[in-house]
Amino acid sequence: MAMFPSRREAWREARAFIDAFCASAALPRDPCLKANLVIEELFLNTVKHGHGGGSDAPVWIGLESREGRIELTYEDHAPPFNPFAPGTRDMLQALAGARREGGLGVLLAQGLTASAEYAYLFGRNRIRITLARGAGE
Repeated sequence: MAMFPSRREAWREARAFIDAFCASAALPRDPCLKANLVIEELFLNTVKHGHGGGSDAPVWIGLESREGRIELTYEDHAPPFNPFAPGTRDMLQALAGARREGGLGVLLAQGLTASAEYAYLFGRNRIRITLARGAGE
């Protein structure tokens, strides 16, 4: 698991971490692109919404490869927020029609996951995701 500050400029380091993981695990391009998209959405939402534009509060990213899938763990110290809760999805879909800023990336991230778990433990949001392999999964 790697740790990064909740700052926009730290995204470059986080992305390099993801790319290095994909290269070392010899994963195909598609799951790596999905991992980058999902983690970027989570990370930038932590920076923008969780910490009001940035903070030195840590973000932890963990990645594993299992049977051609990427399993990721994402943790932050932002206020509790479950982007995968059914009520959150319904709210974001309703707002998407009004073209309000934000929320569309969370919907995209939800569409790329095969499974997602959320918990708020010890002052941290913890999200565990298994990325879908392909369309329809």
